[in-house]
Amino acid sequence: MRGSVIGTAVVTALASAGLGSAANITEWKSRSIYQVMIDRFARTDGSTDATCDVSRFCGGTWKGLLNNLDYIQDMGFTALQISPIVKNLEGHTAVGDAYHGYWSVDNYALNDRFGTKQDFEDLVSEVHKRDMFLMVDVVVNNMVQAFDNVVPPKIDYSKFNPFDDKKFFHSYCNVTEWKNSTNYQNCWLYPYGVALADLATETKPVADELGSWVKELVANYSIDGIRIDAAKHVNDAFLPGFVESSGVFALGEVLTGVPEDMCRYQTGGLLPGMPNYLEYYPLNEAFNDGSLVDLAEMRNNAASSCNDTTALGSFLENHDMPRFANRNDDIALAKNGMTYILLNDGIPTVYQGQEQHFKGNSTPFNREPLWSSKYDKESPLYVLTSTLNKVRNNAIKLSPDYVSTPSETLWADVNHLCLRKGPDGSQIVFCINNKSSQGDSYEVSVGGFQKNDKVVEVLTCKTNMADISGNVTMYMNKGEPKVYVPLAALDGTGLCEKTEEDRPSNGASALGLTGRMVVTAIIGWAVVFFA
Repeated sequence: MRGSVIGTAVVTALASAGLGSAANITEWKSRSIYQVMIDRFARTDGSTDATCDVSRFCGGTWKGLLNNLDYIQDMGFTALQISPIVKNLEGHTAVGDAYHGYWSVDNYALNDRFGTKQDFEDLVSEVHKRDMFLMVDVVVNNMVQAFDNVVPPKIDYSKFNPFDDKKFFHSYCNVTEWKNSTNYQNCWLYPYGVALADLATETKPVADELGSWVKELVANYSIDGIRIDAAKHVNDAFLPGFVESSGVFALGEVLTGVPEDMCRYQTGGLLPGMPNYLEYYPLNEAFNDGSLVDLAEMRNNAASSCNDTTALGSFLENHDMPRFANRNDDIALAKNGMTYILLNDGIPTVYQGQEQHFKGNSTPFNREPLWSSKYDKESPLYVLTSTLNKVRNNAIKLSPDYVSTPSETLWADVNHLCLRKGPDGSQIVFCINNKSSQGDSYEVSVGGFQKNDKVVEVLTCKTNMADISGNVTMYMNKGEPKVYVPLAALDGTGLCEKTEEDRPSNGASALGLTGRMVVTAIIGWAVVFFA
């Protein structure tokens, strides 16, 4: 029925070598993740011509990724999330090639489109040598065949490994009722171009086989974490057993912006973590004529509904959604969005190309080949990401309580959201805004520090002194975000080795009676008054 891609003796050897010690949830919370779609990251030969039909294979490989790990690590990322590694559907379909890796046909064979078994093992080895974690996407909801769009789909189940019989699948029906769990968990997704034959994960043979498979996959390749694709579309009872079988931390994709829908996966013990779609939607809307108050309110709703928002994956872009810059390519807005996800509660996750300000629309246009950017390390968002990851990594180094300390809302209004995260001495105070690069110059005074603390704004390397109330005057200009830490906390980081005193910009406009807005945090929300 099945054939393993690696022998038992090798599994035993890897385990005894200690290569696959499972990273726990606390360790994952301290990481920041760079999400890679293998076919679109780097080619083996290093070529960077932009020629690529985004509906077809473009030539990215595991070896190409290995050769370009410096690009990722130099941004300060400490973990990788990569697209699925198993064998996929061959041939071109009405909706393109299986370049993305999500159209599984054989769980027990590696995808040779991305390289050899040795190539993948070399990649894993190098990732671990760099003290980085590896998260692999896994598909458990379905197996895939080409579809002529005549229903019901004509499936040759014998071509699947290991689920080579119709009895392992639900009978055909199309998902149409997105609020009916029976419908969206038992019916088939995506009824065009390819048929996603829906696995009956509520049955013991299917659940046991998938549990055995993922346990072997993790052990064979020393995988540190998994992302479960379409976790919302398998039956609830399957998930905790599958995660337990994997033996590693899991982020399960639950695509909903409703707290009670998503948080039940945590509170009910179904999943330890999920990509944070709760904040994804209001975060994007806040930068497109929306309000940052809505984001602040969702933060509170999520914190009261979920068990642990620090175990959620904070993101602004992924491979399923249009690029942030597709709606508005203002670079200041993109900087504010990036600042939020990197410094927010939770596990920061950046999708390849976000740091290059890619602008693609819906799939497949949001899956541009990264090599078209020439791996530019001087681009504004690349530089910003590198700085903020260093700041976050250092805060975690200074205090093990940093990641588990919920952030405090200092101020929220239509145009601003200011947060403080971390205990005294390693705290980060940051303010994002949605005024864009056309934003005016003005001053605000925001708390989060102790009396007379000397602080530095890490994006400009300008210093300031907290007043008697612990407030710091922030000189806002052109919609740029602001990020402050205690000056002493930067020792040894290589950041802001030369500083200058912060001063107002020329022509700064006045707010309130004397041109300064003062923000004081009381019980987690901000009281704003003019001084």
